[in-house]
Amino acid sequence: MTIGQGVAHGMTVGFNPMMRELYELQKPIVAAVNGVAAGGGVGLALAADIVIAAKSANFIQVFGPKLGLIPDLGCTWHLPRLVGRARALGLAMLGDKLPAETAAEWGLIWKCVDDAALMDEARGLAAKLAKGPTGTFGQIRKAIDSAGNNDYAAQLDYERDVQGMLGDHPNFAAGVKAFLTKKEPEFTA
Repeated sequence: MTIGQGVAHGMTVGFNPMMRELYELQKPIVAAVNGVAAGGGVGLALAADIVIAAKSANFIQVFGPKLGLIPDLGCTWHLPRLVGRARALGLAMLGDKLPAETAAEWGLIWKCVDDAALMDEARGLAAKLAKGPTGTFGQIRKAIDSAGNNDYAAQLDYERDVQGMLGDHPNFAAGVKAFLTKKEPEFTA
């Protein structure tokens, strides 16, 4: 087995299945980035639905300029969708550090917070999401991601189909009841 075949094998049996499982998870994922997210660490962070980073954090794509490899762990999928082709290519080819504040401005991450507030902020978001209709959040992720592959009419049909499915879930009835009684909804998974 060559070194390249070993790298590809490691991705086939290790990293890619893990990334697919994260992507298919029917619960929201919150990532808190503290320090440097480099290479695959960027991909791992971007697999989350909501990414919060400390002001001292940086994102860096080192594979191309430092290792002669392409970005992996989903970076080539996430980066152009989040920051556009030009910025994705610049990050991947130049390997410059992207400060967390700029990452937030570009839309790569949800929010940049003071270092001391990072974990409290991340835990607060995770707790808020955990009280919600977590299965619906998984469907929201799929709907947002499918929009890039659908034309407008196809996306409207997709929304209709998912709304029909979710409309039969007990969470919808719980949400309507809570709205009408002006109380907080009590959702199941």
